[in-house]
Amino acid sequence: MTILWLIERLLVKPTEGSLTDVVITADWRCNGTETTGSGDTEQTYSGTCYGSCSFAPPTGSFTPYEDLTQEQVLGWCFANGVDQAAIEANVSLQIANQINPPVVSLPLPWVPPIVEQKVPVLVAEPATVVDSPVA
Repeated sequence: MTILWLIERLLVKPTEGSLTDVVITADWRCNGTETTGSGDTEQTYSGTCYGSCSFAPPTGSFTPYEDLTQEQVLGWCFANGVDQAAIEANVSLQIANQINPPVVSLPLPWVPPIVEQKVPVLVAEPATVVDSPVA
């Protein structure tokens, strides 16, 4: 299974005291995919979870907005209440439930199954044109 964390949007305050472009909220997403089978039976399953994380005004060191990295902002999210392990477990469970559904819908036993009737396809033979001299 592949898990990928993304920061999709940052909300900033143009000024916060003497600082500029201060990140106050990050919108994050955790995507997961798993591929089963191969060739004609290959199938890819996916799951996702998303949310927002808000931050208190910075104290101490400050990274200018243009120098921020996605990894740094994700670190802030994990340090401010985003439970990385729980979210990844949720995404993994979404995928596992697609591969092996815990609940399925069966046809009603008292309703006869619908049988599809094949409609015959007529194919016209191509017309043969013979040029004959006009007398």
